[in-house]
Amino acid sequence: MSSPPVAPPGWSRWLVPPAALSVHLSIGQAYAWSVFKPPLESALHLDGTQSALPFQLAIVMLGLSAAFGGTLVERNGPRWAMTVALVCFSSGFLISALGAQTQQYWLIVLGYGFVGGIGLGIGYISPVSTLMKWFPDRPGMATGIAIMGFGGGALIASPWSAQMLDSFGTSHTAIAVAFLVHGLAYAVFMTLGVLLVRVPRPEGRTDSGPGAAGGVQVSARSALRTPQFWFLWVVLCTNVTAGIGILEKAAPMITDFFADSSTPVSVSAAAGFVALLSAANMAGRIGWSSTSDLIGRKNIYRVYLGVGALMYLVLALFGDTSKPLFVLCALVVLSFYGGGFATVPAYLKDLFGTYQVGAIHGRLLTAWSTAGVLGPLIVNWIADRQEDAGKHGPALYGLSFSIMIGLLLVGFVANELIRPVHTRHHVPAPKEAPDAQREQPA
Repeated sequence: MSSPPVAPPGWSRWLVPPAALSVHLSIGQAYAWSVFKPPLESALHLDGTQSALPFQLAIVMLGLSAAFGGTLVERNGPRWAMTVALVCFSSGFLISALGAQTQQYWLIVLGYGFVGGIGLGIGYISPVSTLMKWFPDRPGMATGIAIMGFGGGALIASPWSAQMLDSFGTSHTAIAVAFLVHGLAYAVFMTLGVLLVRVPRPEGRTDSGPGAAGGVQVSARSALRTPQFWFLWVVLCTNVTAGIGILEKAAPMITDFFADSSTPVSVSAAAGFVALLSAANMAGRIGWSSTSDLIGRKNIYRVYLGVGALMYLVLALFGDTSKPLFVLCALVVLSFYGGGFATVPAYLKDLFGTYQVGAIHGRLLTAWSTAGVLGPLIVNWIADRQEDAGKHGPALYGLSFSIMIGLLLVGFVANELIRPVHTRHHVPAPKEAPDAQREQPA
């Protein structure tokens, strides 16, 4: 395997976040999947649950590839990881384009969901450990900058995709062309990050290596044996499930809520709502994660989970009475959703140290895989059943929103149970030096 590119003397650490953003803004397109749902359902005769399958599988593969590839990313460096992400993510769109053109939906599931999902996972964790090494003084802000791009990807992709579908049409051939353009454009954009990324010079590293004086350091293997890891897994899973339940079905959801009002929501306005959610998702990643550097990780998750449950309650009771109220509550939930993602690497650093935080983060993202199935499944399956029962409008979502409130309360309790990791799980000092050297370029 090739060594990660080392920064030359005088290299500014502020050049690394743009490299991370070029990858995360690209793979963040996943959050704009709901724009493709209505045309796919029409062109290929699918229901809401079926059209959610590529997105669900992509999120499952994100978590699995991050979990199993986390150690490889740590070993081979960010350039290798970004290259793998580029190839998989772009190829996923090209395979999906073939599936749409031939009306073989399983190819869209395979391309966007399976192959593209691998690109999502490897690309997602590719810069996190590197940024923590460049910004040991502000880990929440550093991970927020990187992961902000993933949340903001739909801010670009949603109107872009909607405009393409307006221009090309919504036939299966038009969808194929749109997928093709996405795959090629993202390949070019992600290449910028591959060429720009660097790791810190060994003598300039300021992060605490394994077993460094005064600092908790826990290996990825040991972390899995701690209750802290699994409590945090529950916290992340419940927070993600609540956010992704709105995000995946955002465009049709706001349309359903106000379908019977005097001013129904148009297709373009629904796409604009998706873009607004993306903006909240992105802002929450940098805003809330930076706030966590000031007030602490546990406190910020109390906000995410407690206030998030309150926002869902307001949506369930009063969501259809006012469009601004509906949009505001959804924006708050999505800002917490994004903030939870950006804060969790710093939470892991606080609990387990920087030794193998990238690999631990990858394993924790299996919670995202689980949530990627739970969130869309809860909202879509219940909505489909309610629709079959003759219900419409907000009645499609009442039960699913109640379930989300319960999940957020479970996450709140799990966060309260997190305590510092017992010393028996710490890496002994004599074992540090070889591990630290292994991360350095040969």
